Amino acid sequence: MNALRPIRPLLLTIAAFAILVLSAGSLPAEEPAAPVAEAKSEWVDQSRIGYGALLALITGAVLWNIGLARRGRPIRLRPIPALEAIDEAVGRATEMGKPCLFVPGVQDINEMMTVAGVIVLGRVARTAADYDCQLLVPTARSLVMTACRETVEAACLSAGRPEAYRADDITYLADEQFAYVAGVTSQMNDVRPAACFYFGQFYAESLFLAEAGNAIGCLQIAGTAETTQLPFFVAACDYTLIGEEFFAASAYLSREPDQLGAVRGQDLGKLLAMSLIVAGSLLATASQLSPGSSPGTAAKSMLDWCQTVLLGGST
Repeated sequence: MNALRPIRPLLLTIAAFAILVLSAGSLPAEEPAAPVAEAKSEWVDQSRIGYGALLALITGAVLWNIGLARRGRPIRLRPIPALEAIDEAVGRATEMGKPCLFVPGVQDINEMMTVAGVIVLGRVARTAADYDCQLLVPTARSLVMTACRETVEAACLSAGRPEAYRADDITYLADEQFAYVAGVTSQMNDVRPAACFYFGQFYAESLFLAEAGNAIGCLQIAGTAETTQLPFFVAACDYTLIGEEFFAASAYLSREPDQLGAVRGQDLGKLLAMSLIVAGSLLATASQLSPGSSPGTAAKSMLDWCQTVLLGGST
């Protein structure tokens, strides 16, 4: 036994291997696994072809109208009374010897409505520089204050009156909502502006600001895309930009070809969407009113086809 001790680990390994081989022969054979279906990758989602077609049509309409505008074709936008009244409001303040006040909302510069409001501020600032009227801009965010200062300075330079820019007229009040409102209404009561402009994103403070301006008898122009605050501006202000008019203001005021073409292309896309909604509503109504007759069957077939093409088969 002592002579086998050096090779004992090798013998144990051989014995274990033999046991495994013998036991494997006694086990039942495994059944072959069922073939796994291979997933086929598709380059195009067939259920979204309708969405792709609509996207291509709207994108093509936008690019086509931008090209027309760049080639000099006139693109007409319907008159927006609130924007036409900017010159009237600033002229009224100049005649009365009082300043104008511009409120760019309560949100930061990364909000789309705040950016749209700052764009309108550029037009108001240029008009104020032309008329030599003081423009006060209280802000609720420090970055908005910086953007407003640069916008007003650029507007004064473009008007040829760089001396009209006064950085102290564009101030930062407070980040907190109602602390900012208290500061703006206090400034209104102190300087009593002849015209107030509210362009940006507003919440519960909209009625406070509009009523404060209404109480001192100033001409007020407002614009926002917050649907919950539009009724307050409509009730308390002289002119109000409603919904998408606010975002079209930059194209309306600047008259840049790219912006005008984009607005017209988007309007054509909205017209297409409304046409599809009306057509689908008529087809659905026809299929429900006469389900058993041939016209109802044809209408239902057409409706199913529209749902399959445009909505991927969903209802």
